[in-house]
Amino acid sequence: MNNSAPIGVFDSGVGGLTVVREIMRQIPNERIVYFGDTARVPYGSKSKETVTRYSRQIIRFLKTQDVKAIVAACNTASAYALDEIEQEMDIPVIGVVKPGARVALDATRNGKIGVIGTEATINSQIYERYIKEHDANAEVIGKACPLFVPLVEEGLLNDPVTDEIAMRYLSGLIDSGIDTLVLGCTHYPLIRETVGRVMGAGVTLVNPAYETARELRGMLEAERMLNETKPELGTNRYRFFVSDAADKFIRFANSIIKYGILSAKLIHIEEY
Repeated sequence: MNNSAPIGVFDSGVGGLTVVREIMRQIPNERIVYFGDTARVPYGSKSKETVTRYSRQIIRFLKTQDVKAIVAACNTASAYALDEIEQEMDIPVIGVVKPGARVALDATRNGKIGVIGTEATINSQIYERYIKEHDANAEVIGKACPLFVPLVEEGLLNDPVTDEIAMRYLSGLIDSGIDTLVLGCTHYPLIRETVGRVMGAGVTLVNPAYETARELRGMLEAERMLNETKPELGTNRYRFFVSDAADKFIRFANSIIKYGILSAKLIHIEEY
């Protein structure tokens, strides 16, 4: 495998850009190919079979870009499709669930961990299963927050309506006595400030996007796949693809990633 080959990253929409941002920060020499399935967002309300089919299509597309590893920067895809897809792959695939769950276990002091995510992620109980495999005494309390994804996708990151929805979703978690909360959807770090304000200073927020980039770096180092060469100026280091609404995606991406994203190519993902 060519060490200078790119990392493939995919998500249901723009949320995976939080993972891309962390990869850019933590592994700056790596090239990235990102696919956002903006035509079919959100994934959280869809069935396991549908999410798995979507994930396979996206991975087939990413492999046409000669990627050396793939990051499923989507908790729903990680929960529903990753175990099955990993067995079919000849390159490494990393999800966002396990890195976030591990850090939550390290962070909790009272063993009470909250998880917020899409309906699919919460219903899959994947965080609870993984956490309890490592600590059977841990208490995991999940809460689906389905409106957070469309609020983020619409750019309502600091808006009274987002504050109101957050208060409604999170009030039960506050009363439960958790001391750690996993932001179990890659869209959610974009409203981290709101979630943190509602939960209070006594609750540690875990951002799986940050932890996933750390795990990716560790895997690349262990497999001797890390790109040690700094890309030359003008190199097409970061490429973005979407299934719909490219202009809207570019505007949003530039508000998150300060690299001057000039284009996002439209892909008919159903062809893959």
